[in-house]
Amino acid sequence: MHCQPFYIFSQRNFLNNYRFYAILIMEKIEYEFLEYLKGYITPHKIKLIDKILNQRTRYFTVILENIFKPHNASAVLRTADCFGIQDIHIIEKENSYKINPYVTRGASQWVDIFKYENTNGTAVKDCFRNLKSKGYQILATSPRAESLSIHDLIPDKKIALVFGNEHEGVSEEVIAEADGLVHIPMYGFTESFNISVSASIFLFDLLRKAQSLEIPDIFLSPIEKDVLRSKWYRGLVNQVEIHEREFYKKKEKEIQ
Repeated sequence: MHCQPFYIFSQRNFLNNYRFYAILIMEKIEYEFLEYLKGYITPHKIKLIDKILNQRTRYFTVILENIFKPHNASAVLRTADCFGIQDIHIIEKENSYKINPYVTRGASQWVDIFKYENTNGTAVKDCFRNLKSKGYQILATSPRAESLSIHDLIPDKKIALVFGNEHEGVSEEVIAEADGLVHIPMYGFTESFNISVSASIFLFDLLRKAQSLEIPDIFLSPIEKDVLRSKWYRGLVNQVEIHEREFYKKKEKEIQ
């Protein structure tokens, strides 16, 4: 009677240890595979990737709602990559997004794009629910009188900025569901900036403030960097699937 709990405990320990060591082995093999891929990537590119990974962030993210012109959304992707923003969220309603390679200039291969289709009319809610569960406050860009000026915006918590389409701005649904509204003050006759220009101003200002305030953990964790490094290495090597298949076959034989 008294031996059974100990037996169960020991069995669980064995299974837990087995899983732990299995994970360690897989991590070691993955590391070895990335080292193998380095042979197909220039030293300059490897050094550049390491530098960029240290400047990458998910503390700020961008949401694009129902953008009408694909080249405008693509320009925002390029802007986000330039400022080290890793994640872009796209809410598709009447307009679906297609990458314009001439505008992104390759930025789409370096950032993570998340799309929310409006099949059941829940795209906004789905996007916001996902980001709020990760600790983001969602701020919609709007020129309304009650919105907060960019000058008064303090990035003391993670921020997701919502940009609406070129004709109507953010929707009433976004305004109702967002945690707040923000705007860039205008001093001329024109009422708004181009979307990518607006994104540039907001992201530059927020990153500058976050770094001057020495807000901790705004950049990627070591694990996040490793995941991205793996993704980027794979994206740079031609026929990487063949390399990977052959490499893991060889490792499987070694383990056996």
